[in-house]
Amino acid sequence: MGWIKRNLFLVVGGLLTLGLLGGAGFYIYKGWSNNSDATTALNEIYDKLQQLSQNQPQPGDDRTDNMKLARDQEQQMHDWMAQAAGYFSQIPPIPPGEVTSKTYATALNTTIYQLQQEARDNSVNLPPQYYFSFQAQSSKLTISSGLGPLAQQLGEVKAISEILFAARVNNLDGIQRVRVSDDDAQGLQGDYIDSRPITNDLAIITPYVVTFDTFTPELATVLSGFATSTNPFIVKSVSVQPANSQVAMGGNPNPYPYGGQPNPYGQPNPYGQPNPYGQPNPYGGPPMYPGAPNQQPPGAPGGKGGLQTVLKEQLLRITMEVDIVKLLPKS
Repeated sequence: MGWIKRNLFLVVGGLLTLGLLGGAGFYIYKGWSNNSDATTALNEIYDKLQQLSQNQPQPGDDRTDNMKLARDQEQQMHDWMAQAAGYFSQIPPIPPGEVTSKTYATALNTTIYQLQQEARDNSVNLPPQYYFSFQAQSSKLTISSGLGPLAQQLGEVKAISEILFAARVNNLDGIQRVRVSDDDAQGLQGDYIDSRPITNDLAIITPYVVTFDTFTPELATVLSGFATSTNPFIVKSVSVQPANSQVAMGGNPNPYPYGGQPNPYGQPNPYGQPNPYGQPNPYGGPPMYPGAPNQQPPGAPGGKGGLQTVLKEQLLRITMEVDIVKLLPKS
């Protein structure tokens, strides 16, 4: 202790020196750590720049002008957009321009008559006195509301009907649309659907439901007609079932349509009576009609050879949901 007292200034100076050396070491370590982090971040930036320089977004060199490629790709995108817009040509309303009750009534009657004539010319059957979902407006001289939307719907229904007529479907059972007028509240229930138009930032989507009877080739022609039309049709769904099914007929048909005996094997009796010739059941199993012997009479001709019919074309009931897209004007 005596030595410390005699050399107090030396001891204090040594302690201060050690403190300063410790602070300097900590500062150097802190700076080294920051430099290491900065070096790592800088190396990542260099790696990113090197990667970008090897890709197409870079401006290019004497052999490759990536800026020109970018401009060409942008022009290709604009060309595609212009071509796609050609498939969204708005269906013109009927009548065009400003619509009054008088002009709409005249246009409605004229259009319905034209559609009925086109259906007859293309052998398409229509329901009796069918007005193509405009039964509520057919007998009115004054339309209470919705003249503009009604005119637009008349043009759209005409466009849909003409695609079906061009495909020569067998029967047009009905076209259903959304209600747009107060008069539609008193219309036939079968003329309307409960869906509503959908509006987004780009377009207004209006739904329709079409029901018709046809065979598969005509169905393919209908789908092709909607797909290749310049009007904005989108087939949302297609429901297919046999046209003579109980669901399609809207009830329970006579289980023995020919007035014969009930067939326990699920096939109608085409003769109206039990089979008197004892012909075997062509569908396999016991004789087709109860009580008939399972053998042929003497001298009866044998069955014809050849391939068995596996697929037989039949009339189909088609229920198709069709959306029409109307692009909104550019702002």
